[in-house]
Amino acid sequence: MTMLPPSTTRKLGLVIDLDTCVGCHACATSCKEWNDAGYSAPLTDTDPYGAAPDGVWFNRVHTYEVQTEAGSKTVNFPRSCLHCDNAPCVTVCPTGASFKRAADGIVLVDADKCIGCKLCSWACPYGAREYDADVGVMKKCTLCVDRIYNGNLPEAARVPACVAACPTGARSFGDLGDPASGVSRLVRERGGYDLMLEQGCAPVNKYLPPRRAPELAASPLPRPAGHFETALLRWIDRILT
Repeated sequence: MTMLPPSTTRKLGLVIDLDTCVGCHACATSCKEWNDAGYSAPLTDTDPYGAAPDGVWFNRVHTYEVQTEAGSKTVNFPRSCLHCDNAPCVTVCPTGASFKRAADGIVLVDADKCIGCKLCSWACPYGAREYDADVGVMKKCTLCVDRIYNGNLPEAARVPACVAACPTGARSFGDLGDPASGVSRLVRERGGYDLMLEQGCAPVNKYLPPRRAPELAASPLPRPAGHFETALLRWIDRILT
């Protein structure tokens, strides 16, 4: 595998559309599959087929029922590391194991330096850190760093596994530091926001709010650049337009 280093300073991250996420957990399972053999691998499991399964997951999806003017609505909320500009997990780490890369803004953990003290998990307001009890170190989303710079993959495939697997195009990946990028335009057009702004973490990842029914019917679903069109997407577009 050829790892291609970034040539310019960027701010890579995800834009997650809460309007089109259907809570299928494809992002979580594809993330688990890819990262079980890459950076931070393995993602260990405890009693996976028992009564109380647990394990290391970089992506988790929560489902909520919320009340709106039109009645109740189900909102699926994917959660992972937001690769914050002011990452508290980095500042509290006593060994420097948690760090933010200057070239692309990705927050990573150096397992050789991590002592498993869990200070980063206590400092993260998003609950994005995962403790791997088998090896005694903290782990987290890497934005599939070993995939997005992999020169052996076709350029269209150099996106995080969760983005490639999402059947509804609810996840977009790109440079949020570039105002002209597709993800930056998507944030502006859809009113993307920082999760828990009051925490002052300046997360790179953004969330797009659910749209009202008239807004949804007026515009087709956005498709991230390089994301393949599936039969499901085409079917949904016919319903909404």
